[in-house]
Amino acid sequence: MGLLPRHRGLRAGTTTIGVVCRDGVILASDTRATMGHLVAHKKAKKIHKIDDHLAMTIAGGMADAQWVVDVLRANASLYKLELGRPMPVRSAAVLVANLLFQRRLFPLLTQLLIGGRDHEGCHVFCLDPFGSLTEEECVATGSGSFIAYG
Repeated sequence: MGLLPRHRGLRAGTTTIGVVCRDGVILASDTRATMGHLVAHKKAKKIHKIDDHLAMTIAGGMADAQWVVDVLRANASLYKLELGRPMPVRSAAVLVANLLFQRRLFPLLTQLLIGGRDHEGCHVFCLDPFGSLTEEECVATGSGSFIAYG
């Protein structure tokens, strides 16, 4: 992807996007993992399936984000086993927001999108490192989000 003229000379790290559609959601990301000017991995996995109806994108510190993915995946499985139905998208987002808020003094350096479709409809939630939670129709995260927004 070429940079727009006003963005020449600027380089971005991760970019993830989430869009709510009539019949579902779109979650997308780049695949490059960087540390400053170092390309650590060219095919990093930044979109994670949590359940059949639920997924998450990650931007920021990979170890922190992968821990959140593992915790959410385990809780979604327990929810389904105990209640016999999938965890609602909003419940997944609130759970992660609470995890992040608990760590606000020593934050997990990650920005997340949680999206999916459930009995309430289609949702995309954006979470920052301190647990702030917003529901969005269209959102971009990561250091490349300014390019995604145009």
